[in-house]
Amino acid sequence: MDFITSDEKLKLEQRLKDLIDQRPVLSLRIAEARALGDLKENADYHAAREDQGLMEAEIRRLEERLRTAQVADNQNIPEDMVFIGARVKLREVESGSEDLYKLVGEVSGNFDSDEIEVSVSSPMGESLMKARVGETVRVDLPRGTKRFEILEIL
Repeated sequence: MDFITSDEKLKLEQRLKDLIDQRPVLSLRIAEARALGDLKENADYHAAREDQGLMEAEIRRLEERLRTAQVADNQNIPEDMVFIGARVKLREVESGSEDLYKLVGEVSGNFDSDEIEVSVSSPMGESLMKARVGETVRVDLPRGTKRFEILEIL
């Protein structure tokens, strides 16, 4: 089951709406390219059709995700338990370095923030999910196992 925050749901819905709004624009682009003539050697037409295919695939993916995802309700979660949407301060046991992580349903790709986004389906996310402040979690990563102590939930 896929968990998402209410903010992530809103972003997915907005992205879906934007893509659906682009359908007429892309159809017009295809029609204009078709009007130029020979379709065998019409790069504009083929590029527009490829863009249309990619856009329709993304629309289907977003619709499916919104249909099957469950919005996490943080009201019933204890304050000292890590759950989706939580911002968690962790200390790597071996090195002692501390970082701020955010547990999300889908990573946004925003690298400018102060926190490191971790999806609930990643090894780190699976280890953090439902862990409590003060616990040490073990994360099996491709480069080996690391341990993190949960310092606080912000």
